[in-house]
Order: sequence, then C-alpha cells, then structure tokens
Amino acid sequence: MSEALHPLGIELRHFAVLIVLVDRGPTVQRDLAAETGTDKAGIMRVVDDLERRNLAVRRAVPGDRRVRAVEITAEGLELFDAAHIAAEPLAERLVADLGPEGSEQLTRLLTRLAHPGSGEEQDATG
Repeated sequence: MSEALHPLGIELRHFAVLIVLVDRGPTVQRDLAAETGTDKAGIMRVVDDLERRNLAVRRAVPGDRRVRAVEITAEGLELFDAAHIAAEPLAERLVADLGPEGSEQLTRLLTRLAHPGSGEEQDATG
C-alpha cells in the first residue's frame, strides 16, 4: 500500500485520516486519533501534514472554542480519489482467492467492525 501511495506524496497514515474524513465529515482530532489508532501527538503531525498540503483544514467547533474539527478540502478529495484508485488493484489482489461471495462477505464483516451498530447485525449469517 505504501508503494501505491508513494507517487501521490502521502503515506498510509495520511490516507487513513482522509478515509475517516470522507466517511464521517468534519471530525475532531481526538476522534480521528481513536478512529485511526493514533496517539494525540501522531494525529497532530498527520493533520499538520495534511494542512500544509491544503488537503485538510482545522475549523472551530461551534459552542466549544477549544476544539477544532478537521475537514477535508477539495484538493483532499481529489487526492483521496486518486489514492483510492491507486489502492484498488492491491485490494483486488488481496481478495482474489476469496471469489465474489467471499469478497462480499469480507466487505460486510469489515464494515461491521468499522461501523458497529450500523444495522448489519440483523443478518448474523452474513
């Protein structure tokens, strides 16, 4: 994955944050840290990197002057799309041996892990 992202000038840690921002919208740094498994200092460095490249911005959160939400920019969305395209062949190779049904089941299971309580639980057989 690192090799696929390298030509775009980002690392996996940057892509992970962009994924969260695309999925959740503006997100406070502590939630970004939790979602990506990064510590407070690490997430600050990643967001600083993204801001320097104009891929994300920090904005004030209404009602709490101490908290800033991180928001993806138009340039960030463009890079996310390019990174997603660059990662697609790798993802396809990883699931090739599973076949179509196995690939769909893996996607459902990973979605349930990433988004607990999203309504997928009613079909426990997957």
